[in-house]
Amino acid sequence: MASLREQVTRRKSVSVMAAETGADTEGGELARSIGLFQLSTFGIGATIGTGIFFILSEAAPVAGPSVILAFVFAGVVAGLTAICYAELASAVPVSGSSYSYAYVTMGEGVAMVVAACLLLEYGVSAAAVAVGWSQYVNQLLDNLFGFTLPDSISNAPEEDGVINLPAIILVVMCAALLIRGASESAKVNAVMVCIKVAVLVMFIAIGVTGWDSDNFSNFAPDGFDGISAAAGIIFFSYIGLDAVSTAGEEVHNPRRNLPLAILIALVVVTTLYLLVSAVAVAAQPISDFDGQEAGLAQILEDITGSTWPGTVISAGAVISIFSVTLVVIYGQTRILFAMSRDGMIPPLFHKLNPRTLTPVPSTIIVAALIAVLAGLIPINFLAEMTSIGTLVAFLIVSIGVMVLRRTQPDLPRGFKVPLYPLVPLASIAGCIWIIQDLRAVTIYVFFGWSAVALAWYLFYGRHHAVLGRGDTAAEQTEAES
Repeated sequence: MASLREQVTRRKSVSVMAAETGADTEGGELARSIGLFQLSTFGIGATIGTGIFFILSEAAPVAGPSVILAFVFAGVVAGLTAICYAELASAVPVSGSSYSYAYVTMGEGVAMVVAACLLLEYGVSAAAVAVGWSQYVNQLLDNLFGFTLPDSISNAPEEDGVINLPAIILVVMCAALLIRGASESAKVNAVMVCIKVAVLVMFIAIGVTGWDSDNFSNFAPDGFDGISAAAGIIFFSYIGLDAVSTAGEEVHNPRRNLPLAILIALVVVTTLYLLVSAVAVAAQPISDFDGQEAGLAQILEDITGSTWPGTVISAGAVISIFSVTLVVIYGQTRILFAMSRDGMIPPLFHKLNPRTLTPVPSTIIVAALIAVLAGLIPINFLAEMTSIGTLVAFLIVSIGVMVLRRTQPDLPRGFKVPLYPLVPLASIAGCIWIIQDLRAVTIYVFFGWSAVALAWYLFYGRHHAVLGRGDTAAEQTEAES
């Protein structure tokens, strides 16, 4: 019987993990039906959404016009980490994202903490983006038909409502599409991503005509503290760069396509975020952002004096947030699939529909929990919890790159981090810097949540882990020798 220390630190071999998932044979339990373009749109689709359509209005009052620099700061940290993700995704091309990366580099105990982070990063973020959806649905209904849904069914209880019904409907629709199959979901997402990018390009083209340099006066009212605090809120917007790596077992040629898709998504997303935020801040006084709902739509309506641009933006946001929710729920189910295969959670989450090869029970459970969160909890707290989960996961990925370079320097890698070890070290420093500026209650809740995850591991995971069984342990030893 292995000791607790041995159980917590045991690591899964990359070769065993790749073999059981068919990483180099186009085999595996899940169907490989996703190409590079669709995979890139996964990253773009999961990233461009509530962050630019809603969170901009939350972050601008915190940083003032320097919210643009907050997007730059968050983008640099996310970019450094994305480069680290690209190397690990090419070396460990499996589902499970940073949970799987932590398992092969730092062991079972750390992997369980990362899993807790990913539950915040994916489950909570899906709820957060679904909450923001109702605002743009109301804006669209108002422009098209002259009415909006009552507050009682479009807001959380803390925001003078009873339940956010549109958010729940969105989650149900996404779950239904995911149950049909990964290929169908990827195709629908690709179409929605093209639409949302076109809508944001339209916003930039029209919004720049309202450029007023006076709106940049008093550029950083709270100095770097305000920029850093806003970056912590905005970081929620970069979750999609992680989502690419959750599709490791359903993409063709994962060692090549995973890192490429991550880097393509990074470039597209960062460029659009910076252009949209700069144009938005230049187009209206910073005071107008405070409490502004469906902000980008209102900016264009004010510039043009017409409702049609706002209607197009609102329609684009409705489609965009659908896309984000779809990919994030997808990512959550694939992470749970990998954990269940490892024995860390019950086998129900590993059960596949024999026709569609999708984890139907897991999708239903995840959607039900997300729907409850989206219907009852306001977006600001959900966004901060997502940010800290994402930041800790990103931090551990950056550490994992250095660990794997040291422990398995000859492991095949389709992509290698440039300027090593400066890039992962800078990523770690950036993540820590943003975390320390989050609200104390957010950090306390995160530590409590991590303690729950470790308790689950101690009482369930370590006893059921496949890696602890005799036959798998023997395979592991052979693979590492």
